[in-house]
Amino acid sequence: MQSLVTICGLLFVIIPAHAHVSEDFKECRQFFFGNMWPEWPPSRYHQEICQTYENNYYFATLYDIKRRIPVYSAYIFEQGNDHPTIPWCIEPQLVNLNLNKNMMRSDDLVKKSQNPKVKLSDIEEVQAVYDDYQVPQYDDYNRGHLNPKGHHKGSSSEATYTLTNVVPQNKMLNAGAWGGYEESLKKILKNCHKAYVVVGAIASTNPEIWIKRNNKRRVNIPDYLWQAYCCTDKQGSPTESGAATAKNTENRVELCSLESLKEFFVKLNKKVELFKNCNAPARKEFTGDCSSVIE
Repeated sequence: MQSLVTICGLLFVIIPAHAHVSEDFKECRQFFFGNMWPEWPPSRYHQEICQTYENNYYFATLYDIKRRIPVYSAYIFEQGNDHPTIPWCIEPQLVNLNLNKNMMRSDDLVKKSQNPKVKLSDIEEVQAVYDDYQVPQYDDYNRGHLNPKGHHKGSSSEATYTLTNVVPQNKMLNAGAWGGYEESLKKILKNCHKAYVVVGAIASTNPEIWIKRNNKRRVNIPDYLWQAYCCTDKQGSPTESGAATAKNTENRVELCSLESLKEFFVKLNKKVELFKNCNAPARKEFTGDCSSVIE
């Protein structure tokens, strides 16, 4: 899987600056309903990325450089069923803003970078790398796409292969209920004129719930996954909505309304607003309680 390369600072330090990494998603607001990105609790470790592949923007990601997982990814659904076979990539601009904005392989960045010259340790400071997902502990997890490759086609599908777009996802959940939910969404969203989707992860606060490599905490294993969508008609007016949550240790998905998803965030003590002006009713089967997955 490849990832789009974006950078967060002019020096090799873990100081969040805005890059492509992009300030307020300036270059890729089109992936958010009404050009309005979610209201999310601020953190100095969060980076706004306009995910770039072959010099085109394909989706947007809020990335946590401390936990080395995405907070959320936002995209516009495309009907497709592509299965790209491209290598995993990283985001150069999370290392340094002067680097290429396109996603690329970490070894290519190390070999080809000149000014500034990049070391693998520089990359590892601010994002996950391929080796993080090769440790024995990872056997219980998949590289779980937030923005799924199956919701895109062609180059757009290839662009999802970035390590800034994946989290350690329980294998049973990824191959089971969550994977089934992503497939069912394809049938639902294909009937929308345009469908805006935001999907995210809630990081674990337990210092032991991490993928570790060389006795170091490398990648946070999230406690929960969540997803929300808003469909619009040809005039851009909302027509339908829905949301879902899942606990990352169980093989079940709870379908609910956007209002119920708000309660999920409230229960986790997070003040979040996803689709501020999406007043469309929830699809009839999205009637559950999304906060019920929280222990």
